Amino acid sequence: MQFMNEKYLLSSETALSLYSKVKTLPIIDPHNHADVAEIAKNACYSDPWQVFAATDHYVWEVMRKRGVKEEFITGKVSPKEKWMELARIFPEIVGNPCYEWIHLDLKRRFGIEENLSSATGEAIWDKVAEALKKDAYRPLDLLKAMNVETFCSTDDPVDTLENHAKVNAAVGKTYVRPTWRPDKATRIWQKTWKNYIEALGKRWNTEIDSVAKLLEVLKKSHDFFAEYGCRASDHDTPFICPGEATEVQAEVIFKKGLSGAEVSKADYQVFCDYLTLHFAQWDAEKNWVYQMHIGVRRDVRDFIYRTIGPDAGGDVSDHNVDIVIPLCKFLNHFDDRLKMVLYCLEPGHQASLATIARAFGEKVRLGSAWWLCDTPIGMKRQLEYIGSVDLLWDFAGMVSDSRKILSYASRFEMFRRVAANVIGEAVELGQIPYTLAEKLLVRMCYDGPKEFYNV
Repeated sequence: MQFMNEKYLLSSETALSLYSKVKTLPIIDPHNHADVAEIAKNACYSDPWQVFAATDHYVWEVMRKRGVKEEFITGKVSPKEKWMELARIFPEIVGNPCYEWIHLDLKRRFGIEENLSSATGEAIWDKVAEALKKDAYRPLDLLKAMNVETFCSTDDPVDTLENHAKVNAAVGKTYVRPTWRPDKATRIWQKTWKNYIEALGKRWNTEIDSVAKLLEVLKKSHDFFAEYGCRASDHDTPFICPGEATEVQAEVIFKKGLSGAEVSKADYQVFCDYLTLHFAQWDAEKNWVYQMHIGVRRDVRDFIYRTIGPDAGGDVSDHNVDIVIPLCKFLNHFDDRLKMVLYCLEPGHQASLATIARAFGEKVRLGSAWWLCDTPIGMKRQLEYIGSVDLLWDFAGMVSDSRKILSYASRFEMFRRVAANVIGEAVELGQIPYTLAEKLLVRMCYDGPKEFYNV
């Protein structure tokens, strides 16, 4: 079979036919890490490295895995030198989804059919660099070419969102929506927390000297995000909060953090538990979606964290997360009032999350296979399991989770092909009528997320 031909990831004519029904549907992306300032500026990109790898720690990690020195990944050598190192090792990452994503980007966005390698790296650099000089490759034009209907960035309560306003004014509609992510306000154990609280208070012209004041300011931010079309909050969840902490407990811990005293892990959990209950209540009142990302252990490689910082490719899945009892307690606080999406990084958690989503009804949904699971095999296994335990009809939909806009289309194409193949196999086995298979796939890829996120 030819590499990435029309039947890429599709094992039957039925799957190919189903894929044709969703291939050109607009993209609804409810969760990504878009640089909205970059999009608002809408300038031409400087070089191929910038659009393919400068912000993509998936790429950084496979380069490190093949022994590329850090100076050719996040260091000060030229972008072209970094690109040529990527080209040199690229044939060696075959089988990893990065190999597919980048080739999809090259083929779909730039019409380049050659496979990336040392032999082709310079010629591909030249072709992409020349294309990037054209207006058609500015951020907003790329988004239009990829048929992105709307997308949701990830934003801090401190953010002023003026770039969202610029983008939406340029497009003439609510195109990019912010997502409220208050993680920094909860991480009281971090040395930077006190400085963050000061910045948050300054942003909202309030002295934050109590946990009540902290909640008051965060609520102002939550309301402000709503004015800019926000439809969801997003939460890093290293542990699941049952929603049992009291204000008295939280206030004692808040004072400890503000004084600079050491905050224990147990303190952090209680403090986070108290705040989280309020966050979810605000979401329920606004009919937002509460997105819970479960099971990541961040920045485990000390050298990378120490020299480069967070979100640089040092995160791993963690199977040792207590899910069932605390999550059920949390959900019972908001039964049938709060829309929730549960994202699973650790494959071993999928069974628990699927059964919990089934037990708590249509407002609790499973998100796409996340991060290290957003591969063809990870998505296939997840969709098969959801279809047999929960309902594919209530699947929350695909998200790019991307830090570069160029990959939005390739991530969604991969998902749509995998979903078409999973449902196509069920049709071939006589499990699903073809007419219902079409409706189901369109709902999973477009109608369902658009309705659930109210976009």
